[in-house]
Amino acid sequence: MVKRKICVVVTARPSYSRIKSALKAIEQHPKLELQLVVAGSALLDRYGNAIDYIEKDGFTINEKVFMVLEGENPTAMAKTTGLGVMELSNVFYNLKPDAVVTIADRFETIATSIAAAYQNIPLVHIQGGEVTGNIDEKVRHANTKLADIHLVASEDAKKRVIKLGENPEMVVNTGCPSIDLAKEVLENSVLDFDPIEKYGGVGNNFSIEKKYAVVMQHPVTTEYENAKKDVTTTLKAIAELNIPTFWFWPNVDAGADGTSSGIRTFRELHNPKNIRFFKNMEPTDFLKLLKNASCLIGNSSVGIRECAYLGVPVVNIGTRQHRRERGENVLDVGYSLKEIKKAIEFQMNRAHYNAEHIYGDGNSGNKIAEILSEITLSHHKTITY
Repeated sequence: MVKRKICVVVTARPSYSRIKSALKAIEQHPKLELQLVVAGSALLDRYGNAIDYIEKDGFTINEKVFMVLEGENPTAMAKTTGLGVMELSNVFYNLKPDAVVTIADRFETIATSIAAAYQNIPLVHIQGGEVTGNIDEKVRHANTKLADIHLVASEDAKKRVIKLGENPEMVVNTGCPSIDLAKEVLENSVLDFDPIEKYGGVGNNFSIEKKYAVVMQHPVTTEYENAKKDVTTTLKAIAELNIPTFWFWPNVDAGADGTSSGIRTFRELHNPKNIRFFKNMEPTDFLKLLKNASCLIGNSSVGIRECAYLGVPVVNIGTRQHRRERGENVLDVGYSLKEIKKAIEFQMNRAHYNAEHIYGDGNSGNKIAEILSEITLSHHKTITY
């Protein structure tokens, strides 16, 4: 039996957790052959070097694509994407996959879509149809229009993709594979490791036996000039509240240098005793840390997806997740120091929320693999206008 060759492109740290369970399911499926390409910031140490965890999990990497230009501004984003198109075009030409999978909405993912679609390779888009408040939404919808098969994460997203004119038969709600990892963590949610001892990080030691918070704040690409100011406001709130906090560095986006600069400047000037800074953690360890936290603070989609499933209280700051479907666990605030502090205090002092399954039931990876093994693969789209 000839197996279908499914080429999955992972371009960044968060993309790996978004697709890990599907990678396993594809690899183990008798009708499928996994071709794994790791590219972009997933290869870079300064953004968490996700490739270390990919290799540790035992996946064979077929190709590595270095494509990130320094600058962390809109021009660098555009050029990085252009390099991605050129490099990934060669990768797909050599690997000759039966289908290519592009993940979600990061700015560079459109390079995967262009390189596949222009070579008439059937394109599968994971997690289309959602809405947010920055360049990611434009990229996500552009990926949708380039894709032939749409494996979305929620019913709301499914309806939106169909409204965009896509063939309803090619739009399936599989849920989000990251929820599969969250389900595993719920089955054993004990924080059975010391984050500081295992991952090091930078900053002072503190006890995790008491309440603690997790912060993930990324720049908003359409507001990148404000990145340093915005992150400094959150740093002030956390420092003034004196909450033990695990803080994770931003993704590579326009404004990431401003966010990073804001963190370094604040750390050097104030040496906050209650904050420890980290680049990355293994996906399961991170979710265990999150599950046992009293609150997630910032603007990461983790607060919208995994935290809804885990019931973790979230303070969502600013516009990055604007209009994305969310659960009762999310409290939205602006960039006001007073507003942020008030919301953090409220969320830190309440119990966890009831779990909501907006983005899946924990079996997405197997659903995705099964669909990819059976669905008709064609680059000829049926558009329903």
